[in-house]
Amino acid sequence: MIKNLKIASPFIIGFFLSTLNSPNGLDDNAFYMFIIFISVIISILIRLFPMAVSVLSGLTIAILFKVISLKEALSGYGNSSTWLVTIAFLLSGIIIDSGLGKRISLLCIHFFGKTVIGIGYAICIAELILGPLVPSVTARGGGILAPIVKSISKTLGSYPEKSPEISGRYLHLVGAHANMITGAMFLTGMAANPLVSEAAKDIFNIEFDWLTWVYGSIVPGTISLVFLPILIKYLSKPEIKETKQIRNEVKEQLKSIGKWSKNEIIISFVLISMLILWISKPIHGFGTTTVALFGLVILLLSKTVSWDQMTKNHKAWDSLIWLGGLITLATSLKNTGFIEWFANNIQYLVQDFSPLLILLIVSLIYFYSMYFFSMLTAHIAAFVGSIFLIFSSSTLNPFLIVGIIGYFSNLCGCLTNYSSGPIIIYFGNGYVNTPSWFKFGFVISIYHLIIWIGFGSIWWKLIGWL
Repeated sequence: MIKNLKIASPFIIGFFLSTLNSPNGLDDNAFYMFIIFISVIISILIRLFPMAVSVLSGLTIAILFKVISLKEALSGYGNSSTWLVTIAFLLSGIIIDSGLGKRISLLCIHFFGKTVIGIGYAICIAELILGPLVPSVTARGGGILAPIVKSISKTLGSYPEKSPEISGRYLHLVGAHANMITGAMFLTGMAANPLVSEAAKDIFNIEFDWLTWVYGSIVPGTISLVFLPILIKYLSKPEIKETKQIRNEVKEQLKSIGKWSKNEIIISFVLISMLILWISKPIHGFGTTTVALFGLVILLLSKTVSWDQMTKNHKAWDSLIWLGGLITLATSLKNTGFIEWFANNIQYLVQDFSPLLILLIVSLIYFYSMYFFSMLTAHIAAFVGSIFLIFSSSTLNPFLIVGIIGYFSNLCGCLTNYSSGPIIIYFGNGYVNTPSWFKFGFVISIYHLIIWIGFGSIWWKLIGWL
């Protein structure tokens, strides 16, 4: 009964709202589009259906009730950001399946893992290398690094039920929180980050692309990663000092993997070339998605990966469906006039306050509201557009607004043990209990705020955002 009620709740809420009159000054179509959008977000939050199913249901209802046309409903699937994430997922599948992701992680541990703290830094470096290339925090953190972290912990004699404090608790905390930082650092660091850049384009009419994203995050993000292992050392000090046995095991694992294969070399060359092209966009002018598509086609033409392998990457095609649909729904809010109506009403309410103070307050509310969400993507979809609307006529630099909200969209995942896929996987390994995770998460949230607002504001002033 309760499950059936949950399943029906988005429809019940949507139906109830549809019986109300449109607010004063708001077109009926815009009001119905808002109802459909809210119903989809609720469906995503309760997670009884896959996200793609919720999004497709919303699009179908919008078409059937003639709120938008079929052509408009499909417009999000031609969006460059949608295809950037899809291609990045395809590339991340290649990185994982080829063993390159595991090799990179093991090499980082081999070179930096002379101490447990060194292993912590190795995890951060591996995350930093893989962050721009693997857009799924779950694939990067949960699929590549979490199994390695768990294996290392056990090799060092640290088990969830016995002596987690030896090393396992420390390494799992570093792995989980480094994953959130690298998700914040790159547009391709987390699958839903393009929702932020698309909202920026719709509301502020600015291009917050891959290079712009990393331009604003590189300094506070690097500082965050540099000091994270040290901070967690004081929160959960590992008791073991000697890591010779793990270095020996890593050597054995690298030997078992064997020499670099031809495919790994080609993949590495293509990925490095893509990063160079992304960074040098002002010189050649190729967009982020164009470069990603170029890299994918080179791998296909060189037969490094087959098309059959591409078609089996269900996560990539799943992201195409839900992200393209969400972008359509968000864009339709603008096209039907809801965004303009909402912005006019909000601006009247906040006109007497300092824009910078409002941004700080709204950002903190957004950050800590993650306590009530169990998915970063749903959190972003629910709030980002509305937050940008509040500042749509602000005197603040829009790049500052988009940057802070975009980076906080990932960093807030530190708060709970249910915020995202990799966090759930790291927590599920059993090395940190629930009260400790919440305690550590809150302390780390303060750490993020100090670095990203404190040191970040200095950097953003230097680059002209503040």
